Amino acid sequence: MTTRAFHAGDRAVLRISGRDARPFLQGLVTNDVARLDQGALYAALLTPQGKYLFDFFLVPEADDVLVDVAADRAAALAQRLGLYRLRAAVAIEATALGVVLGEGAAPEGAFADPRDARLGWRAILADPEALLAGLDRLDPADYARRRIELAVPETGTELVAEDSYILEMGFERLNGVDFRKGCYVGQEVTARMKHKTELKKGLVAVGVTGEAPPPGTEVLAGERPAGRLLSVAGDRGLAHLRFDRASGRLTAGAAEITRIEASG
Repeated sequence: MTTRAFHAGDRAVLRISGRDARPFLQGLVTNDVARLDQGALYAALLTPQGKYLFDFFLVPEADDVLVDVAADRAAALAQRLGLYRLRAAVAIEATALGVVLGEGAAPEGAFADPRDARLGWRAILADPEALLAGLDRLDPADYARRRIELAVPETGTELVAEDSYILEMGFERLNGVDFRKGCYVGQEVTARMKHKTELKKGLVAVGVTGEAPPPGTEVLAGERPAGRLLSVAGDRGLAHLRFDRASGRLTAGAAEITRIEASG
């Protein structure tokens, strides 16, 4: 495969430093920060009620932890982390680092996407353009289609702050939550959803036939609401559906929706 990449200008990078950086994060996020010794992690920060607030990649850099997060959520994440800092020996700061997403042979310092290796690699760099100068360009639209085919949610589209539940959004499948690590913010609700209930709604890959409506359009099973259509790329999309209604003929606006299995 040819190595191709693009600069993800919609991403930003925070730096968490100080002797308490990892213990500080361990008590807050959904994944086991102890596993940073093995490489990058995908994780989320939740409300105390277990609802999604932020999702991000945690990347070890010596004793520091870099946080690759949606750019339009970075300042809010830094502020929220600051509220939890109290007396911990931790510094939280924005950086000028950039994020490159690619496929094919990974350059030195890049890491496989921990959600699903089929999404390719990610690299955090001081000068993204220097790396890109030697590579073919990956069309962001091609990357978005692969994300949708693999049923991977996107910040702000599928993942809605103070509304989404991460288990409904596939975080267990995407290696974004650890059920053995102990306490973190929102852990009790998340564990209860895992062990004591059966999910009644969730994110699924769908086929889209006809003109795709805007993101968030209601999906109907006959005349009954069955969920919402979210990201769409060509004839593929992601929908958040009620499993008890997501059968038979489904429509969203003028488009027909067909539930399909995520690409394997």
